Parts: sequence; C-alpha cells; structure tokens
Amino acid sequence: MPIPLPAARMGYVGGSMNLDASATRDAAARAQGLLARAREGMARRVVGKAELVDGILTAVAADGHVLLEGVPGLAKTLAVKTFAELAGLTFRRVQFTPDLLPGDITGSLFYDAPTGRFVPREGPVFTNVLLADEVNRAPAKVQSALLEAMEERQVTIGDRSIPLPKPFFVLATQNPIEHEGTFRLPEAQVDRFLLKVLADYPDMEEELEIVRRVADPGSPALKPLLSIEDIEFLRSAARAVRVEPDVLDYAVRLVRASRPSGDDGAPQSLRELRKYVEYGASPRASIYLYRCARVGALFAGRDYALPEDVKTAALPVLRHRIIPSYEAEAEGISSDAVIRRLLSIVPVP
Repeated sequence: MPIPLPAARMGYVGGSMNLDASATRDAAARAQGLLARAREGMARRVVGKAELVDGILTAVAADGHVLLEGVPGLAKTLAVKTFAELAGLTFRRVQFTPDLLPGDITGSLFYDAPTGRFVPREGPVFTNVLLADEVNRAPAKVQSALLEAMEERQVTIGDRSIPLPKPFFVLATQNPIEHEGTFRLPEAQVDRFLLKVLADYPDMEEELEIVRRVADPGSPALKPLLSIEDIEFLRSAARAVRVEPDVLDYAVRLVRASRPSGDDGAPQSLRELRKYVEYGASPRASIYLYRCARVGALFAGRDYALPEDVKTAALPVLRHRIIPSYEAEAEGISSDAVIRRLLSIVPVP
C-alpha cells in the first residue's frame, strides 16, 4: 500500500497535488523510488531494453499510450505483460489481423431474448492494459476503432457511451512498415500515442542471458510492486514538477523548428534541414514533450525539469510526428536523424 505524505503538506487541487516546496521534493523522491522499483521488477523478466522499459513507465506516469516498433522476437509483448502483472492491472491482448472487425475490439450489441432488447457486449478494450499486438496488420477501419478509447477513455456501443476502467493504457506493437502484410497507421491515430519506442536487437551479453533464461525452465514469479494508488501518485507527482519558463520555451521552440514552414528568422542550418521534412510536429507534440520532461525529472528524483529532460524525451515524442520528405527518403535520412539535427541547432537555455 502507498504511504501518503503528511496531510498538512499535501492537498489536491483540480486533480493535481498542491504541495509546499519541501513536500514537492519528498514527492519527487518517492516517485523516483516507485519508478526504480518498477524498473527492477521488469528486469526480472525483460533482459536489457532500458529504453523500452522507461518508455512504458513514462507513459504510465504521463497518462499516455505507447507505440512499440521492432521486428518480431524482441520482447515487446513480454514487456507489456510484465508491467501489467507488476502493477496488478487487468490485461487483455488483441492480435490484429487483416480480417479483424472494429466490434472485435470495442464490443457490439446483441439481442437478449428474455428482455427482447439489444444490449451492449463489452469487447477486450474494457481493461486496464490493452495490448494491440501487430496493430499495423489490420486495415485502417479497425485501427481507427481505438481512437475514441485512446482519446476519450470511453467506447460507444450502439447509442451508449461506456467509460473504460481507470487507469487505461494502450500499448501497441507494430512491425516495421516495410514488412510484408502491414498497413500504415492513420496519422490521427499515430498522433494519439504519447511515445514511439523502438525495440532494437540485444547486444551479445544480453542475448546470452536471454538464452540462459530460456534454457532454465520456468520464469520468475512476480508479485505486484505497484498499485493503482501508486500510479495516481506518480501522475500527481509529475504534474507537481516545476517547469521554468525558459525550459518550456525550449520545448516549444524545438517542436516549432520541426515544421517546414517555420519562422522566417530561422538560421541557415535550420532552413537547410527543413527540406527533409514533409510535415512537422503539431502543438500536441509540445504538450506531450512538456509532460514527458516532467516525468524525466522524476526519474532523476528532481521536482524541477531541466532542458536535458526535454532533450531525452525528444526522440520518442517526435519521431512518429515528423514525416520525412521524399528527398529525405531518397537520401536515407530518417525522422530520428532530423530530430538529432534539430537538437544540435536549437539553442539550449
């Protein structure tokens, strides 16, 4: 059970913590401990994958969804299932296929003979953690069925809008788009994901450890290390992190610099970079970058955000929101390469 801060030093205003300076530091320290505990728990099942684990935990604390991309066999599904088990949350997995229907996810109406009425039958989306496995193997109509759930935390079945359980996360996995049998996700849905995390191949030592664990029968039993109250605490602690105006200004300038039709006073290096961008990041990216920078401060046990927190969050927040131009694709320049160049151009306060 979570240990609350002294009542005299903590209150809730508008859904977020109202803390004095000392209590805010204490909250940041406790949040750091919760995040470290979750990291250690996931490491019992997931070898390496620090960026993947931190991405999931960041989304939990920032109340967002995660898109996980990588070839099959890189522990994406394992990481999601492990987190749900550690947090004691309900978990459902939907395998996306070309013949999947929207109602297979959200639910549908069925005829109840005794009452002579159509009643809603809830689909697998009614859970705390929804794993949308290989989400880009289903057509756009099915992928779009998740939009209302991701944005509004509710699902409409017939003429009824039914709220989803709290907390609610969508963690979607996808194979690289060039793989056979995949569809490109609609831009409106992609933009709803707080982060896009890339799952890369393990190094030599990590792969040896993976093989050793598979050779040893049975996986370590996990007990819940977080509670729903802990998750709510993490979110409130993140909202209480102080972001100075110059740090916020830096985050917004970074996002604005990604747009091909930016400010006329941009430096020459930035104007040259913009030819590689077809579409830049929207204001939603500024909001998400701000939220993730706050969570980044909690990982370090700070109650204030630094420009380094913004820089750390930039790649996973922006990589799926910056669309490279045809010229960039012809030259093999990815959105990650564009973001790294932006980080080197935009002045840090």
